[in-house]
Amino acid sequence: MSSGNRVSGTPPRRATRRGRRAAAGATLVALAATGAIGIGSITGAQAAGSTTTSAIVLGVGANASQRVVSWYASDNAAQSVQVVPTSQLVAGEFPANPTSYAATLTANAVNGGFNGHATLDSLQEDTQYSYRVGTDGSWSPTYTFKTHKFSGNYDFLFFGDPQIGSSGDVAKDGAGWQDTLEVAAAANPDVELFESGGDQVETANTETQWNAFFASDRLRQYPFAPTIGNHDVGGKAYEQHFWTPNTDRSANLYQGSPASQSGGDYWYIFKGVLFIHLNSNAYANGADAAHINYVTSVVQAHKAEAKHTVLVYHHSIYSPADHANDGDNKQRRQDFPTAFSNLGVDLVLQGHDHSYSRSYAIKNGQKANPNEQPGAAEVSEGPGGVIYVTANSASGSKYYDLTTPVAGEYGPDPLDPTGKRHYANSVENQEHVRTYVKVSVKDDSLTVQQVRSGTCAAPNAAVELKKVPWCGPDSGAGPAQPVGSVVDKTVIYRNAAPVNGSVPATLSLKLDQAPTFSPFAPGVAADYAASMTANVVSSAGDGTLSVGDPSTTATGRLVNGTYSLAPLQVKASSPGGAGGAFATVLGSASPTPLLNYSAPVSNDPVTVQFQQHIGATDPLRTGSYSKTLVFTLSTNTP
Repeated sequence: MSSGNRVSGTPPRRATRRGRRAAAGATLVALAATGAIGIGSITGAQAAGSTTTSAIVLGVGANASQRVVSWYASDNAAQSVQVVPTSQLVAGEFPANPTSYAATLTANAVNGGFNGHATLDSLQEDTQYSYRVGTDGSWSPTYTFKTHKFSGNYDFLFFGDPQIGSSGDVAKDGAGWQDTLEVAAAANPDVELFESGGDQVETANTETQWNAFFASDRLRQYPFAPTIGNHDVGGKAYEQHFWTPNTDRSANLYQGSPASQSGGDYWYIFKGVLFIHLNSNAYANGADAAHINYVTSVVQAHKAEAKHTVLVYHHSIYSPADHANDGDNKQRRQDFPTAFSNLGVDLVLQGHDHSYSRSYAIKNGQKANPNEQPGAAEVSEGPGGVIYVTANSASGSKYYDLTTPVAGEYGPDPLDPTGKRHYANSVENQEHVRTYVKVSVKDDSLTVQQVRSGTCAAPNAAVELKKVPWCGPDSGAGPAQPVGSVVDKTVIYRNAAPVNGSVPATLSLKLDQAPTFSPFAPGVAADYAASMTANVVSSAGDGTLSVGDPSTTATGRLVNGTYSLAPLQVKASSPGGAGGAFATVLGSASPTPLLNYSAPVSNDPVTVQFQQHIGATDPLRTGSYSKTLVFTLSTNTP
């Protein structure tokens, strides 16, 4: 551009390794001393034949002010649970008159002995309690748990398929399970609840596997909500070990005979969340309809108390691995999703497939929001939207690799160009490392995180025993990530109403008046300066302001008839862009870049400076020297 001449301002668009952990309290020492007689058990000092207790587990009650303690006993002598605030212990001893809850004892159907349970009721919030199980002269070690506020925000942890014994090595499987519980509790000391995805053991009635499952004192410190898996259902040991609140043991909620198998559905409310556990092993011959009727009746009865509804069952209907297209899963995919959407379920926690997945918001079996993107950090479920989560192995005893979707009823996600992810799932992951799921509860949201509790190093039975050929991210191509690192995280908003807006693609360049140099003096060497201003508005991800000379006559130079000057120099600067030094104006086919943008800008003030050199011997012809230049704002990422 030249003095007195126009400038074109219409912009064409161009397009650890961990160290050893300290034992948690003196009770672990006591446990080690009594390990020869059973997990969490102790024998009194009196004569042989005294009652012994084992497999003690702290369970959930019907609400946050209750806990249930369950255990095995060697006989049916009258037993109880003694409970006191820990502050009332004197040198570790119980006071003379502790609160006592009488136990209900039942003869075991398998493996001999008896099972007992007692419901600890009317607990106070924000209190640490100590308890023991048994009878005078035959008390168990003392264990502790802590209550928190009975309302407000809280975290709970979900564990998938410990399946102790599935690797063929009970000790290795138990070590991985204990380590996950230790890692998870240490990283989340204020967590208030443990949830199970089922398959506690490999073989339903094998007590050596159950003993390894119950070995960690963390199961006596945090309330544990069990789920029946397909490896738990084939015997009565599951029901003997766990007493659950509000349990419906109707025959149609069992896979087979209630006399020989475990089953039933149960529910409880914990600080505004309605948890409903289903025995998904029972699915045929009308069992799924019975589950839906049970969920419907519970939700309708308690929806006024619940800010969130969470379902828990074993068989993942949107499984990404070996069980993705099992016949029973296909049946559940037909039976469950619409009912869950209609009932306003927020989150479904599942196991069975020993891999991790997090679904899109699913309504009636399809994506609730077609615009939801894979791996979204925030999700608005909207009416009827449900998030389904599958947990990977918490023990490392067994992993299943992700499978490639098969076109049809459970085909590939159109948003995945590789065709490897199933249509229902936003995230699918398998690294052959132990993990757990952390859920944070708030009034208006649930935050779900998949967290690594191990690496490729021991304890990781499936890797140690070479049950899998690789370990680590990207099918072993990447190094194992550290314990505590997050695989996936999203915030789920149920009642959020998305407010939509759009920004049209915008590239706007407005130029000020044409710059004019002061008169050039013949025979005098000098550098002359001129400037102009411009305004840039861009919605693009990047941008470049450039200048070019479209003329083929003395390109990049001011001209006066047949006379021309030295090449014209130009540069630009602004608060929002990154400019450079003076540069020569080039032809419009390869314009000179002046200013670069790395983000959108609005009304960015640009100063364009021109410099013209006049030599002492340059012949100057009387008249005006000018050139029309074209300034362009372009982008590579509109």
